[in-house]
Amino acid sequence: MAILITISALPNKTLFTTVHAAQPALRVGMELSYPPFEMTDTKGQPEGISVELAKALGKSLGRTILIENISFDGLIPALRTGTIDCIISSMTSTPERARAIKFSEPYLKTGLTLLVGINAPISSAQDLTKPGIRIAVKKGTTAHQYASRELTKARVFVLDKESAAVLEVTQGKVDAFIYDSLSVYRHHQRHLRTTRAILQPFREETWAIGLRKQDVTLLRSINAFLMKFKETGGFEKLGDKFLLKEKAYFKTNNIPFYF
Repeated sequence: MAILITISALPNKTLFTTVHAAQPALRVGMELSYPPFEMTDTKGQPEGISVELAKALGKSLGRTILIENISFDGLIPALRTGTIDCIISSMTSTPERARAIKFSEPYLKTGLTLLVGINAPISSAQDLTKPGIRIAVKKGTTAHQYASRELTKARVFVLDKESAAVLEVTQGKVDAFIYDSLSVYRHHQRHLRTTRAILQPFREETWAIGLRKQDVTLLRSINAFLMKFKETGGFEKLGDKFLLKEKAYFKTNNIPFYF
């Protein structure tokens, strides 16, 4: 049986390897600032659902996994230039992105939802179309794309960090932050006095692994892995390990999210 070894490599890179790995390392890009999917532990090592998924993929392929920490809006350029071999970073599969890269079969269902200020004049996504509504989005996300395309009457503030967008809502500087349902739920729980959460998605989305278009063989292998991982309960186990409370809440309230 292979023995898993974790080795700190260069800055923003962590190597997960096995003692008998023979094939080239699979370089996996992710932004390690989106807990509990992509984050670091107290020692600065990658951890989270996507990290566990990458490790399982490496084991399935018999390849070393090299995790590279890259800003979210830099992931697709890094993939296309060959800096990384695939993206596992809670990335939504969209037609726009699919023009530049190839996506695996989806492995998770989520959607765009709203974290709104406690006194903001918003009760549903329909209110986002009102003139002068102030909206925060994270740069490079599907929320950014959606707001730029659909919310032409709103004042859209594009921010580099998720935490900055949440702060804008809590301080009343914007009316709403558009983001995925899990993150909105978690941020609302931390800021119960200053925010409200509108968790029914107004646009459903799916996450997938991103690859270069020419890597057809790797795509087939990844799709086969995802199917087997789901059938053997791998995703359910990750949900129980990292998101037990959230998983129960979303299922009870019929909110689409899970694998």
